[in-house]
Amino acid sequence: MYFAALLARTEDGWEASDTELDNVETLTDLVDLAREAAADDDTVLALIEQEDTWFGVVRVDGEDDPRIFVSDAARASRSSYGAMLVDELTGREDDQADELDALDLDGTEEGEPEPDEDDDAGVAANGTEPPPHGPLGDSELLEDLGVSSKELLAMEGDALSDIADSLGCTDRLEAVR
Repeated sequence: MYFAALLARTEDGWEASDTELDNVETLTDLVDLAREAAADDDTVLALIEQEDTWFGVVRVDGEDDPRIFVSDAARASRSSYGAMLVDELTGREDDQADELDALDLDGTEEGEPEPDEDDDAGVAANGTEPPPHGPLGDSELLEDLGVSSKELLAMEGDALSDIADSLGCTDRLEAVR
């Protein structure tokens, strides 16, 4: 099960809104949602988590390129929305779309093939490197907002609440949860 929310910075602080990801198929779709929530091209954070397995943060500042952080790339790559973020960070092409179609929205994969013993260690059957275990992306994307890289890298469990707490908007995030 996913939880996704947008935190938009305004003159009065942070505004939170629940975000449906049903129509989000690409990072561009997610960034467009974030920009729609922005007040005067201010910062918007798209927060996504999957049941304490992994979390992702996409930061959108006006028309700048989005900045992305994923807490565990290997786990995230097993889910549709996480794979979207990991693919962007690793530069993977859309030629893996068939594989993504086999992913259920709850983050599980049906009919996962057994690894081939002849495959080189660390190289997937399609010839691409598997995503790394652990964090991936820009761990400094929240530094100017009060969350250091070290803090972000150490977050586990309910990390989105920890981020909201650091931003001073826990009650607003919890209201949309």
